[in-house]
Amino acid sequence: MSTTHLGQIFHVAGSPTVFGADDALAWFPDGALVVDDAGTVIYCGPRDARPADDAEVVHDHGAAFLIPGFVDTHIHFPQTYSVDAYGGGQLLEWLDSCIFPAESRLADPAFAEQIASDFTVRRIAAGTTAAMVFGSAFGHAQDALFAETRRVGLRLISGRGIQTVGGPSAQALLTSERDAVDLTAAEIDRWHAADTGSVDTALLHAAIVPRFSLSVTTDTLAALGELYDDVRDRGVYVHTHLNENNRPGTGEIDMVKRSFEVDSYLDTYDGKFLPGSRIGGKSLLGPRTVMAHAVHCTDAELTRMAATGTSIAHCPVSQLFLGSGTMPWRRTVEAGVTVAAGTDVGAGDEWLISRVLSDAFKVHLSEPGDASVAIHPAEMLFTGTLAGARALDMESRFGNFDAGKEADFLVIRPERWAPLEAILAQGVRADDDRTARDQTLFALLMGLREPAIAEVYVRGARVTV
Repeated sequence: MSTTHLGQIFHVAGSPTVFGADDALAWFPDGALVVDDAGTVIYCGPRDARPADDAEVVHDHGAAFLIPGFVDTHIHFPQTYSVDAYGGGQLLEWLDSCIFPAESRLADPAFAEQIASDFTVRRIAAGTTAAMVFGSAFGHAQDALFAETRRVGLRLISGRGIQTVGGPSAQALLTSERDAVDLTAAEIDRWHAADTGSVDTALLHAAIVPRFSLSVTTDTLAALGELYDDVRDRGVYVHTHLNENNRPGTGEIDMVKRSFEVDSYLDTYDGKFLPGSRIGGKSLLGPRTVMAHAVHCTDAELTRMAATGTSIAHCPVSQLFLGSGTMPWRRTVEAGVTVAAGTDVGAGDEWLISRVLSDAFKVHLSEPGDASVAIHPAEMLFTGTLAGARALDMESRFGNFDAGKEADFLVIRPERWAPLEAILAQGVRADDDRTARDQTLFALLMGLREPAIAEVYVRGARVTV
């Protein structure tokens, strides 16, 4: 027996790069998404052309829009309550005054349970069906996050935040070098594919998550490289920060290069963390590695990430909040690196991926000279859905409505958010169908807010609190 969802459908079909998203954009104003009992897409297209099935169950969503579930490739679970925290400065000051103290509160198991619940509720409200989540330093908090995510049926990739060095405000978050590895390995054994027992079908996945190079030592990096070498074939992920803040002299990038005496920030994650960028251990780069921000990468760093399949979580909202600058869109995507969207809650003060895409459109249009680019609406949708699945090395499973993929999707009812309903109903549209299609998608993404997300599905099953 199949289940058919009727509505207005947008998705980026096939497996294009960002440059081919426009041609790959599928738009079915009278569409049908047909899902089998296993939650797999059977058909996506015009409703009148769907395969006949006398036993089908039909959900007619009327004028609602159906789009793939959003993929957030960088968000901080312990910072759920830290959105818009005033730190009086840029990245390093904000971490010291706001974030380390906030994350230390998760040492309390009851508080950790509450924040895990609230974090998951916000994910559902924002339509984030898959997320790569920067985790807590505390094992019980991670257990609460994985358990709550499993209960509601969302996709999660997460790992405990690893810190072995830090200032006074970070002391509660620090572990020894040995514990950094042992606790991470234990979390992998406990939670990686714990829901199904197979990484090919699991919704839950584990990651190795050093906060950033300034929070670890060369010994930590060497030990984590050895650990990743042991678990890489099990489908484990790596997630961390790269080239976020370049304030001259006292910013993150200069401090990393000075502290490790390396040629580039990326070298510290690529096993080349000894002075002079000499090799000191195994690389953490690869197709299941996602680097958050990458605002100020050199050409050599972009080339290396592209060669290893390492992806970037682009977080323009938080980059604006912390004054970190603008990732050069054209230069980065032309280097061949997969760029997906990340909210970076709590430096990012938006939970909704479409708001991230909205800010991306604005900041990249404002890049100077030839770097300025108007991101196409299809490229925006691609970045928030299919590119996210690709960055998570799970494009074969979700990200669009191709037949055979798992049905992760949102039902958006514009009437639940009057400003969205108004711009969709009253906005001027071009006479040619293709331009009108693009204008409709652009209005949907730019005007979308959480109240309009009426239903959230993962693998064909509705997700509720």
